Amino acid sequence: MPKIFNMYKLENYLKEHRINFNLPSPIQKIEDEQLDNQAVTLYVKREDLIGENLTGNKYRKLIFNIQFLKENSYDSVVTYGGAFSNHIHAVAAAGKLLNFNTIGIIRGEEPKKWSPTLQFAKASGMQLHFVDRQSYTAKNVHLEFNASEKNYLIPEGGTNGLAIKGCQDIVNETLQQIKEPIDHWMVCCGTGGTAAGMISAMLEEDAHLTAFQILKGKGMMEHINQLLKENNYKHFGNWNVNDTYHFGGYAKWNNDLITFMNDFKQQHDIALDPIYTGKMMYGIFDMIEKGAFQKGSTIVAIHTGGLQGVEGFNMRFGKIINDD
Repeated sequence: MPKIFNMYKLENYLKEHRINFNLPSPIQKIEDEQLDNQAVTLYVKREDLIGENLTGNKYRKLIFNIQFLKENSYDSVVTYGGAFSNHIHAVAAAGKLLNFNTIGIIRGEEPKKWSPTLQFAKASGMQLHFVDRQSYTAKNVHLEFNASEKNYLIPEGGTNGLAIKGCQDIVNETLQQIKEPIDHWMVCCGTGGTAAGMISAMLEEDAHLTAFQILKGKGMMEHINQLLKENNYKHFGNWNVNDTYHFGGYAKWNNDLITFMNDFKQQHDIALDPIYTGKMMYGIFDMIEKGAFQKGSTIVAIHTGGLQGVEGFNMRFGKIINDD
C-alpha cells in the first residue's frame, strides 16, 4: 500500500474552496412492524448522504487515493468502468470537485445513446475511451495513458489498499454514533473493497459482518481474504459472504425487488438502487422474516450510495423505480 503522509493539503484545499462533506454520515433507525415482531433493531448508516456526487462508499474508497495523488503531484487519474458505473461517475465528480484530470476507459463500444452516467462524466471533464470487451477484460488498454508518470491508475470499482483504509472509517464512525452493542453489520459487495475495509476495522469486535454478494459465482470470500492478506490485515472468522440475494447476477432484477424498493422508499424515505443496496436490504428483511437473527439483535446496514444509477436503470427499463 502506498505510504500515506497526512491530510493537511487535502483538508486545506477543501477549506479554501468551501467544499463540505456530510461527515460523519447520519444514522437512521428503521421503524417497522416486521422488526418489532422479531424484536430486532435495524439502523441504516446513510453513506448516500455524504455528498451530492462524490458520496457513499465511493467517497470512502477515493478519499485517500485523492490525498495520495495530491501529495505526489499526479495530474490525472486513469480508471475503468461500464457505461452505468458508480465508480466512473464518482471519479469524474471527484476530478471536477478537487481539480485533477480524469480518464475513463469504458467497457464496450460507444453506445448510440449515452447513459446518464457517461453524460455526467463527460460534462465533468472526464476523457472517455471506449474499448471492446476483450481488450477491456485483458486490462492492457491503459498502457498508452499510463506511460506518463503523472497518471495515477485506480482499478475498476476503486478497490486498492488506500480504498480499504478509507472504508475502515465506516466502522469507526458508526461505533462512535451508536452506543449500544452492534451484533450484525450488513454491506453489499461488488469488488470486496468496502467489506474488506470494514472487516479490517472490526478486528476482534464481538460482532458479525455479512457481505451481500451482487455478482453471481463463487470465490468472493477467498477474494476478500486475499485483499486482507495483501494489505497486511489480520484474518478473523467473524464474517461471511451471502450469495442468496443477487437475483441472478450483476444488474439482474425482478418485479419483487422493484416493488420492495419502492415500498421501502415510501415507508422510510430511503431510496435504494437495484444493483447493490436494494438487494442487500431485500435480503436483510427476508432474513429477519425467516428468524435468522436472535431476538434483541442490533443490526447496522451500510447504505453505500449508488443512487446515480437509478436514472440510467429507468432509462433502460421504463420509469419503474420511484425516484421522486
